[in-house]
Amino acid sequence: MTFLDDLKAELNAYMERDPAARGWPEIIFCYPGLHAVWLHRLNHRLWGWGWKWLARLFAHIARFLTGIEIHPHVKIGKRLFIDHGMGVVIGGTSEIGDDCSIYQGVTLGGTTQTYKGKRHPTLENGVIVGAGAKILGPITIGADARIGSNAVVVKDVPAGATAVGIPARILGDKKDTAHPVAPPPPSESEESKSFPAYGMTEKAMSACISACDENSILERMEALENRVQKLEAEKKKQGKSES
Repeated sequence: MTFLDDLKAELNAYMERDPAARGWPEIIFCYPGLHAVWLHRLNHRLWGWGWKWLARLFAHIARFLTGIEIHPHVKIGKRLFIDHGMGVVIGGTSEIGDDCSIYQGVTLGGTTQTYKGKRHPTLENGVIVGAGAKILGPITIGADARIGSNAVVVKDVPAGATAVGIPARILGDKKDTAHPVAPPPPSESEESKSFPAYGMTEKAMSACISACDENSILERMEALENRVQKLEAEKKKQGKSES
């Protein structure tokens, strides 16, 4: 693909994923996420040529202009969509595949102090990361996975899965939240074909609401209280029998 083809594909990605976008001129001049990616591509070339100090300087200027911090060493695929973008931080050894989407306040961060080696996450193709999510460490987010807003992800997420919560858990996996298995591939419904803003579909939202349902939480609290009372009664009974 030529430069113009890549440019057209990036602009079309913004048109498809942002319902507020009203045309190419608005996207070119008013979308800081696109500006940040364009500036990063220059900075990444400078980094590769060995002009690391200059690349870091230009990255600092880009952060000042866009509110988005991308280390020059980061590898970014095609058609990355950064919506709003303010507060996005992408660490140096991060890798982002094609057709990924990132919303404001997202951090792709490291968890070690060592300079050498892989320290930051890898997002495979088609990943969507909701606003405020934190993805930490040298983990892999599988293709077409979705990270809910404000989730804190510290373990690998399987391809096609939806992760929410602190720490993040896989929706629909009740057996093993530490080592979740990938869910079956989504059906070709209208919902699966449309772009899920902030990484959440109606089904995922329903699952979150069910998990956080007030009655469900109250029932669990009541069950725990009954269990504690039962244990206390057994302990008192045991104490009396010993005396």
